[in-house]
Amino acid sequence: MGENTTVLTDKILSRSEETATIKAPLEAVDIGDWLLNLPDKEYQRCAPPDHKAAGYSTAEDGKPMSINVEMIGTGLVVQHYVGEVISPQHCHMVSLSDVLTPHGWTTVQVTWDLSVTDNGDGTLTYTNQVTSRPTAENMAFNEKNGITFEEAARARQEASGDHCRRETPLFAASIERHALARAK
Repeated sequence: MGENTTVLTDKILSRSEETATIKAPLEAVDIGDWLLNLPDKEYQRCAPPDHKAAGYSTAEDGKPMSINVEMIGTGLVVQHYVGEVISPQHCHMVSLSDVLTPHGWTTVQVTWDLSVTDNGDGTLTYTNQVTSRPTAENMAFNEKNGITFEEAARARQEASGDHCRRETPLFAASIERHALARAK
């Protein structure tokens, strides 16, 4: 990781939000349990061929951590998602992520927000939201490689938007299977 991983909170590289329907009772859904117990192969099925691996650990402060390895566009991203909120209907995860690009390694902050809301008709809406912000190290890395912030943001938005569109319905189906198995 670079020496300056200060997150630039006033800049957004990408923001993607997608929804999908889950057919399961709200009380059976536990996104926190699903996320922190998601088998590696199930994670891979949720965005083939982009999802490479998932594992679980804890941050130094003891908070639960989901570790995901995936391709976003041309970058191999190693995410260290620390659970800021982990509950049955909402998880808010924040990662200082390592990204291997064609130019080498850099870092970005990725915030992943997963939630369900009851539609009142026996279905739920699953919302998958991902926001990426640059670090100071990432800005210097891009400048060194002749990439403007606008170019980096455009490429990241396109790649992340495509990835989120593909993974959201598969995550929803996986959460639904998890919920229905719990409801038995």
